[in-house]
Amino acid sequence: QVQLAESGGGLVQPGGSLRLFCAASNIAGGSYALGWFRQAAGKEREWVGTIRWNNGQIWYTDSVKGRFSISRDRAKSAIDLQMNNLKPEDTAVYYCAAGRPNQSTVATTGGYYYWGQGTQVTVAS
Repeated sequence: QVQLAESGGGLVQPGGSLRLFCAASNIAGGSYALGWFRQAAGKEREWVGTIRWNNGQIWYTDSVKGRFSISRDRAKSAIDLQMNNLKPEDTAVYYCAAGRPNQSTVATTGGYYYWGQGTQVTVAS
């Protein structure tokens, strides 16, 4: 069974940077994709981006393109989310997820089977 654990959240000022980490166990050899989602208070969970573990293919939602980047570390069985030029609207609980989404489900929660516990990111001055 895949297990995911996020870390790295915190409080940052607008325009600042933060890096989130997701440690993933039992992910190798399973043709998984690992995604980042976020959920702001009172809002639905929304997709941020996804990386395919095997070939490193990456997708991002439009609102974070050019500011956020996802990378993988095969040796550590982990991915990270580098977030730059953060805005107050980026404030949310950020979740790591794993699954086998196709092109039509990669940006939906339904494409992912396993979820981490989430880490809070707060962007405020």
